[in-house]
Amino acid sequence: MKVARLHAGADLRLSDEPLPAPGTGMSLIAVTAVGICGSDLHWWAEAGPGDALLERPLIPGHEAAGVVESGQRRGERVAIDPAIPCGNCPPCKKGYRNLCTRIRFAGHGAQDGAMREHLAWPSELLHPLPDNLTDVDGAMLEPLGVAIHAADLGHLRLGGSGTVVGCGPIGLLLIQVLRAAGAASVTAFESLPRRLGADFVVDPSDVSSAADLQELIGYGVDTAFEVAGTDSGVHLAMATARPGGRVVLGGIPNDDWTRFRASLARRKGLTIAMVRRMNDTYSRAIGLAVAGKVDLASVVSHRFPLTRVRDAFESAAMRKGLKIIVEPGALI
Repeated sequence: MKVARLHAGADLRLSDEPLPAPGTGMSLIAVTAVGICGSDLHWWAEAGPGDALLERPLIPGHEAAGVVESGQRRGERVAIDPAIPCGNCPPCKKGYRNLCTRIRFAGHGAQDGAMREHLAWPSELLHPLPDNLTDVDGAMLEPLGVAIHAADLGHLRLGGSGTVVGCGPIGLLLIQVLRAAGAASVTAFESLPRRLGADFVVDPSDVSSAADLQELIGYGVDTAFEVAGTDSGVHLAMATARPGGRVVLGGIPNDDWTRFRASLARRKGLTIAMVRRMNDTYSRAIGLAVAGKVDLASVVSHRFPLTRVRDAFESAAMRKGLKIIVEPGALI
């Protein structure tokens, strides 16, 4: 089978490897769609996000869907949950599987991901895809799950107001989730003209003073979400939150540090929450997509076959489009 392995920063090589052999409780999957995430780009550009380091050639990719090729579920189209929690540590036992201290995550550390033609994965982490969702939709359920988890952490009440700073794929999905959850107004801060459900889209460069911001949002919003991965994005999110409001930080910074003015957060008495992937959100993500509450296809801009995986990563790194999908089964 064809496999894409990252050997060093920007050194992604396509090679042939044997088919994986599924063990007990696992299934062999023909991978049909894999999304390139911002964290994948950190592996590509920096050989690891944050304090994670590339210790051996790694197969990237954790946003994936495919077709089961073994066992009783043979022929079933599935979305692949990329996180394998241990189930025994204190966070797992308390229901925080995303915070598992021994988690194995596809395309991270020592756990190879889905940027290949076949994958062996625990059967319990394979979610059936309804007929009206495509395989590309299936791959997009993972970033949608992250958006849902971020919204959960935001505790935005029905009829509340929010801002989203940074409108890449997860930011755009988050806007749709907030509207589906009953937000009365959502303002997006993004330098590119991306709306997708927001009431207003503001270019951050047009906000040069506190007076400009107050004119836009008045007293401030109930919950501000940052998914830009920059200190300026964090500052803007905190500036848009009302006194006593919440700020949810979901971006991954390049240098593993998040900096903000303590006086701004302290004087407003802000509650700050950090997003760590997602926590058992697949069924909700599927429900929202099937009901048409979230348009997954709207955030997909490019599709590449596995033979052009380097082109796919280079295009994603240039950030000219939105979500880029690699399709291992595609010929051209």
